[in-house]
Amino acid sequence: MSGRNTSELHVRCGSSQLFLQPVWDRLRSQESLAQSPFFPVIFSITTYMCFCLPFVVLDVLCPWVPALRRHKIQPDFLPAARQLLPCLGQTLYQHLVFVFPMTLLHWARGPALLPHEAPELLQLVCHVVFCLLLFDAEFFAWHVLHHKVPWLYRTFHKMHHQNSPSFALATQYMGFWELFSLGFFDMVNVILLQCHPLTILVFHVVNIWLSVEDHSGYEFPWSTHKLVPFGWYGGVVHHDLHHSQFNCNFAPYFTHWDRILGTLKSAQAK
Repeated sequence: MSGRNTSELHVRCGSSQLFLQPVWDRLRSQESLAQSPFFPVIFSITTYMCFCLPFVVLDVLCPWVPALRRHKIQPDFLPAARQLLPCLGQTLYQHLVFVFPMTLLHWARGPALLPHEAPELLQLVCHVVFCLLLFDAEFFAWHVLHHKVPWLYRTFHKMHHQNSPSFALATQYMGFWELFSLGFFDMVNVILLQCHPLTILVFHVVNIWLSVEDHSGYEFPWSTHKLVPFGWYGGVVHHDLHHSQFNCNFAPYFTHWDRILGTLKSAQAK
């Protein structure tokens, strides 16, 4: 009887993990790479650059393709090489000098054992959404504090606002304290929710994409804020307004905290 129950449970679990188990098995087959101290840095930089590169190409093509200008929030602005290169250099420097040593320290504690089973699809989606909501609240509080306290703004956050209007490669143009804060929020949230390693990877990919999109300066019909109903998600237009006016739209993604505290400002979508 117990064997039949176990078999039925296995079938139900297999059914709910139908889409994720093959992906997780493939990742587990590369366990030595995933457990390497180099993997988080390589994964982070590669994902970030893959998301930034299309927008860099769009900026290069924009002067010769007039149709693209209709989708630029600031149509008269194009980032120059003297802006792009320092941003790229800062990202590489931060990952080499700060992120990699911290990853190395974590790796020295001993590799974590990877579970054999993938998470259920619904569990993965829920955890990613909860992580985004938690991150949004945490960074909102951090962001407001670093704008309202002049010393904090000058010392830690002003660097990120040196590029206005913003562009994709400016997403991670920030000092170590800001980078550390964002990484700390990420780490606390996935630990708090006890996320599966595959969920953590998906969350990081989604988080990096949304951050890059927020700073890209482009608004398309498929932009995230147009896919989420009822104005719950601010998106690139919401964040671009923050970079131009500084005193509004402090939440990175969603709009509820700015709406509650009266710092929400909307812009006419193109």
